[in-house]
Amino acid sequence: MPRPLPQPRPAPLPTLIALALCACGQASAQQAPAEDAPLTLRGSRVLGAPARPGDKPALVIGAGKLSAQADQRAEGSGGVDLRYGELLLRADKLDYSVVEDLAKAEGNVNISHKGNVFTGPALQLYVSRFEGEFLTPSFFLGATGGSGKAKVINFIDSEHLSATQGTYTSCPAVENQEPDWQISARRLRMDLAANEGEAEGAVLRFLGVPILAAPSMSFPLSSERKSGWLPPNIFLDNRSGFEFGVPYYWNIAPQRDATFTPFVMTKRGVGLDSEFRYLEPGHAGRINVDLLPTDRVFGHSRWSLKLNNDGNFGDWRYRLRSERVSDDDYWKDMSRRVESQTPRLLASDLNVNRQKELSWGVIDTYARLQHWQTLQGTDALAQFDTPYQRSPQLGVRVTTAADEAVLDSFRPWGRKARLEGSLELEYNRFDLPGSALAAQARGGQRVHALGHIAAPLGGEAWWFIPRVSVNAASYDLDRAQADGRTRMSRVIPTLSIDHGWVFERDATLFGREMRQSLEPRLFYVNTPFRDQSNLPNFDSAPKDFNFDSIYTDNQFSGVDRVSDLHALSVGATSRWVSAAQGEEVLRLGAVQRFLFRDQYVTPDGQPVTQRFSDLLLAAAAHLEERWWADGTLEFNPESGRSVRSVLRARYSPGPFKTLSVAYRYARAQSEQVELAWQWPIYGQPVTQRSQASCGGAWYSAGRVQYSLRDKRLTDSVAGFEYDAGCWVMRFGLERLSTGRAETNTRLMLQLELVGLSQLGSNALKVLKDNVPGYRRLSSDRSPSSDFLP
Repeated sequence: MPRPLPQPRPAPLPTLIALALCACGQASAQQAPAEDAPLTLRGSRVLGAPARPGDKPALVIGAGKLSAQADQRAEGSGGVDLRYGELLLRADKLDYSVVEDLAKAEGNVNISHKGNVFTGPALQLYVSRFEGEFLTPSFFLGATGGSGKAKVINFIDSEHLSATQGTYTSCPAVENQEPDWQISARRLRMDLAANEGEAEGAVLRFLGVPILAAPSMSFPLSSERKSGWLPPNIFLDNRSGFEFGVPYYWNIAPQRDATFTPFVMTKRGVGLDSEFRYLEPGHAGRINVDLLPTDRVFGHSRWSLKLNNDGNFGDWRYRLRSERVSDDDYWKDMSRRVESQTPRLLASDLNVNRQKELSWGVIDTYARLQHWQTLQGTDALAQFDTPYQRSPQLGVRVTTAADEAVLDSFRPWGRKARLEGSLELEYNRFDLPGSALAAQARGGQRVHALGHIAAPLGGEAWWFIPRVSVNAASYDLDRAQADGRTRMSRVIPTLSIDHGWVFERDATLFGREMRQSLEPRLFYVNTPFRDQSNLPNFDSAPKDFNFDSIYTDNQFSGVDRVSDLHALSVGATSRWVSAAQGEEVLRLGAVQRFLFRDQYVTPDGQPVTQRFSDLLLAAAAHLEERWWADGTLEFNPESGRSVRSVLRARYSPGPFKTLSVAYRYARAQSEQVELAWQWPIYGQPVTQRSQASCGGAWYSAGRVQYSLRDKRLTDSVAGFEYDAGCWVMRFGLERLSTGRAETNTRLMLQLELVGLSQLGSNALKVLKDNVPGYRRLSSDRSPSSDFLP
């Protein structure tokens, strides 16, 4: 038996309800005994008075054989159950003192409490306070699926416990076999309310080998945040060598935290990465500062700064996105620390706006500062055009819809229409500071007005939208144009009509009941020619020619260029939708534009005299649950050859099985094939094997891109994963192109201890970002959280 416990503190006693059940579960009432007289029950039930609302929960004892003395004690044997609130205690033998509220249990003792389970030979427990001592128990924590053993567990209360000479792991228990990984400690303290554990004299062992030791080590019992050291980061690439960093996480407050990561690179030196996050009422953001004071390869200090903040001041909202680095080669040498999707073009963008809704529409007032850092480098052939920055941009945008009463007399085709429109007034200052092109650039100011009015008509299966729009702009330039002017303006009107139908019918496809639609669409646009060759171009760029842009009235984004289109786009889409699941099974589409006159304002500056544009074809199919396929084709009718094409297919027959291929072609520009996959290659998946079975399963995952034009591999990643159930090992290679003849190759190695942490480089994120349909191997088990020494 455990050693005697200290005397209990005064506490309200639970209501005692004594039950004695025979093996077959039958029970019969007995005459109530005299007060204080011992009572032996077999196959009978005695119920005390039910607890009143607000009282402590009733205590219930059941046993094959039970002796009780009213308001004094109860003794049970032959399989005893004690229930009190969320506590269920089972044992071969139980002695419960009502006065002390003390339960002493022996033989196959099992406690279930709030999802946690403890088993062992002997227990003493003050029931209502959940305070006591358990000898040589095993335990299971429901929050993480973690388990362990201890010489002694002391329950301090229902949320806190202490274990002497204890262990902790998320691996399933196998008789006469040590778990693949576990933490062993001289003393374990667990705070179930805060979901954290602390180990003194701790050692983390993996496959029996100590891989980490510390005088004091803390770890999470769930995904809750906690201050402390995080697992080390390990990276290896050909530009910086071996990098090792150990992050420290500081949980400053529930709404604020910070992470500091000192690191060392074998080729470059010692540095510090830092991140501060906050989530305040009305404001949220993140600040990252990465510093390498002395780069032995580069010869100077290196740094990066990232600001991501959002919030509001009253009715005004703001959004800040900024990224800056120390030098032009930073994106090559420190690619992991650059977040921009265009790593050679880094933006600093501050937006402030106020939106007000009125009965007749919405008024949006806004201001913006947009600056760029361009990482040009010294290779003249790799230079690119520097975009203009806005300093500042000020504007107001009004959108409105006319009241129906105003439109009573406007009934084209006998149907009431509704008018809607918008007006945008904006001022911009454009320049190119700090650029080699700044001396030749014609920066300046622009005031523009964009407006439209439309009268949409339609029903459930058709629409007709006539629209008139205007694009007006006035310029004041810093340097004179070729004709000597510094001030100029232009006004360009546009008329467009968008008309479409949706026809549906019942159909069958490969023997399956379908709902088929036919959706023809016409888009007419008429924009007169205005010579814009002597006007500046601050923010316009050609749109990609696709199924969306062919139904727009301008081939350019931005304000400064407006294409002189007099054209009709004719297209149709047909869809087959499963009648049972409502899922789109097949989609086919085609569209082509017809020009009524030559077009002079074009993306490449060359007039277009061809009456019929390239034909766009598209298809997407999900004919069978495991297969997906889609593709687009741009076909030139005059040359009889394709101009661009994209073909993709994916096969996913089950969990962790996906295989996709893609082909991309652009005539005279690029031709590329891509293969991506996640696939088991050896062993039995965790979900299909018993806990006692040995061995794990091997998987391969990656994405390989190959340029048929250049005959070389481009950005690619390939690796292997080993899933042992309670741990996953990932390793592989990532290849990133940083120039015409330059690459950055990284070695990835990551150990995930399921339910505890991930150690090493973040191979999991690389695979998720690169492999379509990739699924994390441990996604169906306890989520890993940070391991905090």
